[in-house]
Amino acid sequence: MENLIELVIDQDDESGVDYIALVDHPAIESNWRAFNKQEKAKSNFAVEDEEKRIISGALMVADLPIYRNDERNGEHYVVFRKNTIKDIVFKFFRNEFTSNTNLMHNSNQLADGVFLFESFLIDKERGIETPKGFDKLTDGSWFGSMRVENDEIWQQVKDGTFKGFSVEGIFAQTKEKSIEEKQIEKIIDIIKNA
Repeated sequence: MENLIELVIDQDDESGVDYIALVDHPAIESNWRAFNKQEKAKSNFAVEDEEKRIISGALMVADLPIYRNDERNGEHYVVFRKNTIKDIVFKFFRNEFTSNTNLMHNSNQLADGVFLFESFLIDKERGIETPKGFDKLTDGSWFGSMRVENDEIWQQVKDGTFKGFSVEGIFAQTKEKSIEEKQIEKIIDIIKNA
């Protein structure tokens, strides 16, 4: 994939995820599930118990190219690798950001009464598999559940205004080599070793 930029963080600076937003169209292309007792969750968005008010889904997906277009880089894709996501999760919890939730990445719309109460990294080596219904998540992805105690926001979850999670924070960029650049390097290596 041409123009792929890997996003990374540093444990010793301000980089990392500091908020999780409830959004209408998650960039990771994975909606959550909202649990309500009337119907068992069978799709990416189903409601299982009105009192639980739990939404569960992918927070970050390892190795998923996410389309972006900005002045600095033009059209490009960004990607988070497994180890970077692990570092992000460790830093997020160390900084106690579990209640840092907003709506649609708007810092003026904090989601009071919405907090992360469980999360895990999918890690097949450790026996932590993808949850049922989220089978396409890659190893190293971050999965979590939030409790929604805010009545207005819960209504917006139920009516489909919000469908998924989207992380926000500060990241450094590492440009990945294009396929053409990798092929040229291989040819140069062959010529050098001939």
